[in-house]
Amino acid sequence: MVTLHEDEIELDLPLVRRLIDSSFPHLGNQPLRPLDAGGSTNILFRLGDDLLVRLPRQRGGSANIDKEAQWLSLVAAASPVAVPKIIAIGEPDLGFPERWVIMNWIAGKTPGLASADHNSSTADDLAIDLANFIKALGELEVPADALTDPLLSHYRSESLVSIDADIRSYLDDCRRLHGLDLDLDRCQKVWEAAIALPDSAEPATARWLHGDLLAENLLVQNGRLAAVVDFDCLSVGDPTVDLVIAWELLNPPSRELFRSLLEVDDVTWIRGRAWALAIALMTFPYYWQTMPERCAARLAMARAVLAEAPPLLDNG
Repeated sequence: MVTLHEDEIELDLPLVRRLIDSSFPHLGNQPLRPLDAGGSTNILFRLGDDLLVRLPRQRGGSANIDKEAQWLSLVAAASPVAVPKIIAIGEPDLGFPERWVIMNWIAGKTPGLASADHNSSTADDLAIDLANFIKALGELEVPADALTDPLLSHYRSESLVSIDADIRSYLDDCRRLHGLDLDLDRCQKVWEAAIALPDSAEPATARWLHGDLLAENLLVQNGRLAAVVDFDCLSVGDPTVDLVIAWELLNPPSRELFRSLLEVDDVTWIRGRAWALAIALMTFPYYWQTMPERCAARLAMARAVLAEAPPLLDNG
């Protein structure tokens, strides 16, 4: 397995097999195999036909499992599409230092990016389904204890201004990357225009947000959104960051449909676009060598942002 982090926990198939057999011996007869999909936070294994085993790559990953155990069922009850269901939680054992989780298997495939669906009604269908999911999260009541739960606090639920220094640092890092074909000067102008908007430092009304609503965390079946997965960034705060999927997955016409369905005003749309750019910029320096497919997807997203940005930014 590819190592993505300096502090990555050592993990292989035999260890996962032993963890399962030790903690859940009734599943010991189920075949186990690693999955290529797993993102950068977790490693995934298919267990039998109906189960998925997810283990954190880094120390501290137990916190995300605790969060999902507390709140994911609430999100699932409101979601118009499937979200993962926790079946069992494994405790640290056999030298593996974090809790890990067994979830239900959800069938589907990762959707193609905007360029692949540019002339297809599929993009419009996905725009509708994504808008419905975001609406459902936005309308879901935020309990009082969720507002004070530290596990539901995440930088992606805060204002753009709160990460300004970090994004400027990532821009500098990106300028040193060999082969990154992206207009970084224009990226900086788009970013600065967004954080200069009135009230950019003020938090929005607290709402539920996924926090990492990108194609790699979606499953589709027959061209429609079937599931949203990976709730590691589930948070309560400003949900603007969930708009980023519009620039990664949707073509311009379907992006406009998505925006109209959510009734997003100009200022919020500009901030959503800046979030898409920010997530791309922070991806390149860290994953340029280890996750080329992710970087390619983020590059397409950043270019979509620049293609949409108003021409006046060229002079501002």
